[in-house]
Amino acid sequence: MTVDWSWIGDHTHDLASLALSHLQAALLAVFFGLLISLPLAVVAHRVRALRGALLGLSNVLFTIPSIAIFVLLLPVSGLTRTTTVIGLTVYTLVVLLRNTVEGLDSVPVKTKEAAKAMGTRPLRTLLTVELPLALPVIMAGVRIATVMSISLVSVATYIGDGGLGQLFTDGFQRNFPTPVIVGVVLTLLLALVADALLVAIQYVLTPWTRRRA
Repeated sequence: MTVDWSWIGDHTHDLASLALSHLQAALLAVFFGLLISLPLAVVAHRVRALRGALLGLSNVLFTIPSIAIFVLLLPVSGLTRTTTVIGLTVYTLVVLLRNTVEGLDSVPVKTKEAAKAMGTRPLRTLLTVELPLALPVIMAGVRIATVMSISLVSVATYIGDGGLGQLFTDGFQRNFPTPVIVGVVLTLLLALVADALLVAIQYVLTPWTRRRA
């Protein structure tokens, strides 16, 4: 299997555009996944009766095939980027919700009691104590969700989106391996770069972990 390097040179602009579109869809899904999972995780953490139901619902949603989700959304949002982002957001919830709950669970009880004894209100304790201490576990979920979303964007090719996934369709239809190879390589690079950036962000946001180490 050989690569037609001249084809790559002739399509540099198109490849950059597809890669940017691919990354945009994945990051939007993770962003909206965080917006949804954070408040749900707080509820699941503090109201134990709802914990199993919320985590179970996210697990059920994760079992739905990705193509099926996109097809079910078509009557609502049509052949648009919105359909792609909603479908991907559903898949991020199982990882983000569970990791956020586990992160909040990992905060020492004595630390929360100390904050309460100092007169800190519950919301402020959540924002300034619990979430910062839970951040390493939450960020682990964000990293997994981001890499997962980048890999799943290509499935949206079946609804006319899909970013770099369009290269796979083009290559298979024409029996031309170069677009397929390039699509795979660029997808892997996007995942690696995104993960590295998230590791750097976590490093900056959690200086206490460095001091402890």
